[in-house]
Amino acid sequence: MSRQRMFALLVLLSVMLVAGCSYQPARVKSEPLVIFDDGHGGRHGGDFCPPGQAKKGRC
Repeated sequence: MSRQRMFALLVLLSVMLVAGCSYQPARVKSEPLVIFDDGHGGRHGGDFCPPGQAKKGRC
């Protein structure tokens, strides 16, 4: 086989191997790692009142 045919065959095989692969980027969720507010607005519900807060009239 001539050098040109050998090179063409090598290129063709390389292209076929690469064409079989697909690239999918990583899916990253855009949510915070730390949540400071639990969504209750500072109240925990029920009858719970921290010591000292009842004295101040905040419950």
